[in-house]
Amino acid sequence: MRRVVTHYGKGDSKRGIDNRTNTLSRVFIGSGKVLIFIIALFMILSELDVPVGPVLAGFGVAGIAVGFGAQYLVRDLIAGSFIIMENQYRVGDRTRIGEVFGLVEEVNLRKTIVRDWDGMLHHIPNGAIEIVTNATRRYSMVNLDVPVAYGTDLEHAIEVMNRVGIELAEDENCKERLIEAPQVLRVNNFGDSGIDIRIAGRVQPHEKWSVTGELRLRFKKAFDKEDIEIPWPHTKVYFGNMPNKQGIKV
Repeated sequence: MRRVVTHYGKGDSKRGIDNRTNTLSRVFIGSGKVLIFIIALFMILSELDVPVGPVLAGFGVAGIAVGFGAQYLVRDLIAGSFIIMENQYRVGDRTRIGEVFGLVEEVNLRKTIVRDWDGMLHHIPNGAIEIVTNATRRYSMVNLDVPVAYGTDLEHAIEVMNRVGIELAEDENCKERLIEAPQVLRVNNFGDSGIDIRIAGRVQPHEKWSVTGELRLRFKKAFDKEDIEIPWPHTKVYFGNMPNKQGIKV
């Protein structure tokens, strides 16, 4: 079952457009404050009869002196400009930048601030960013391996899982979070304790984690009802002689 979802801009959701607007607003406001401060400074100097020309010349000389030391700052500003112009990520997006994965709380021309799942705040210079993974751009994916015991009727388990996915997509409390009903893709792996069945489906940005948790809850309830065993690691211990298949003690 597939649901039609309205997108905005280049495939963005309304939340994505709002995040973009919020990000640009913060950048322009921050840059505007700096510009207003500089203009006000020179106006004050002019009112105090301080020659502005020599001050500017002094800034030029100082700029040459610190130019070599400011190369990293210039790199950060250029990289930040491209990040914002290319709309790589916005305030409110879930991204992975290097080894940091979390919520983008602030973006400006010099740095990006990300809060990870443990609540720690990371300040990342834009010039140091090489690879960015945006987990909430346009849509997210539920991509889940569900283990079942080796004695399970796989066709029955797949039927139950597909039914759960459709029921979730039709639920009045959940359907707005989904773009399409999660459905089984394949039998994905023979593990040590059970067989993994892969189920996947597209969901709205930021809803991947809540939908995945809801699926796990519903699978557990459905498996209990249908007598489908979810495997767990276990060990068999034998005391004394163990008979083999031919009845011969070994």
